[in-house]
Amino acid sequence: MKKLISRAATLLLCVVVLTQSAIAARFLIPAGQVVGLELHNDQVTVAAFDDSLGADTRAAGLQVGDCITAIDGKEIHTATDVRKALNSSHGTIELTVIRNGKQLQLHLSPQITQAGPKLGVFLKQGITGVGTVTWYDPESGNFGTLGHGVNNSSGELLHMTRGSAYRASILSVKKGTSGNPGQLLGVLKEADPIGTLYKNSGRGVFGTSKIGFEGEPLPVGTADQIRTGEAFIRSVVSGDQVQEYSVEILKVYPKATTSGRNLLLRVTDPALLEATGGIVQGMSGSPIIQDGKLIGAVTHVLVNDPTTGYGIFIENMLDAAA
Repeated sequence: MKKLISRAATLLLCVVVLTQSAIAARFLIPAGQVVGLELHNDQVTVAAFDDSLGADTRAAGLQVGDCITAIDGKEIHTATDVRKALNSSHGTIELTVIRNGKQLQLHLSPQITQAGPKLGVFLKQGITGVGTVTWYDPESGNFGTLGHGVNNSSGELLHMTRGSAYRASILSVKKGTSGNPGQLLGVLKEADPIGTLYKNSGRGVFGTSKIGFEGEPLPVGTADQIRTGEAFIRSVVSGDQVQEYSVEILKVYPKATTSGRNLLLRVTDPALLEATGGIVQGMSGSPIIQDGKLIGAVTHVLVNDPTTGYGIFIENMLDAAA
């Protein structure tokens, strides 16, 4: 067991704040539905290069994942800031970027086009992905997902300025193997959001939705009610149909543990093992149910053993959402 627990673990992204009255709610819906998450911040990141216009920019040293913080000393927070800085530039520009936590200065010449100077890159602001809804409170409309935070390209918790949630479905699964975590590959079902996100914390992403998520409410289980042994998780691994899968809780850690590793669990369901190999990215947030109570959410997978991973206590998620 000690050997198993010591193996490396990885966060599952691919991705809600409660009021005090919602925290006190005795029943929540353990949804298990897949959801598209869009978290915006005040940073602009290079997502890809244009094949025809981006060659010189790439040759100058800019890389995918670089966060652009300034152009010629002018601070950059949005893609509009980038366009304005380029339009007021003359010839070579100085680009300030953050890469792997380090600040770099790059000098390059934008491509001159009829639409103005171009870097030849595609930019993104924030992070998008899929996750699983852990719980939904039908009284307040609040919900929680992931069970862990969303980090930026530097590995730090993303400072979310706004966010949206969308209905999504799973198109395919990249099966997990030892050393290679699997992944659920999803797509948005609708262009319009079904909810807004208003908190990204180390113990979950939280939001509110007037449309809500389906399911029968269950009582919330406290840490002292959780035991080793049989439990179930709810998740979507194909389309948008929520299924229930058997797992075994191997160990229960102290509630004071805030890393999202309160429970060590192993997938025992043959159907889930056949479909995914165990726990894969996109399943984080899958509600854990034991003895008819909602007790937590899946958060991590062990890199060297995709059948095994960690979960967070539902109490810790609710505390973070307050």
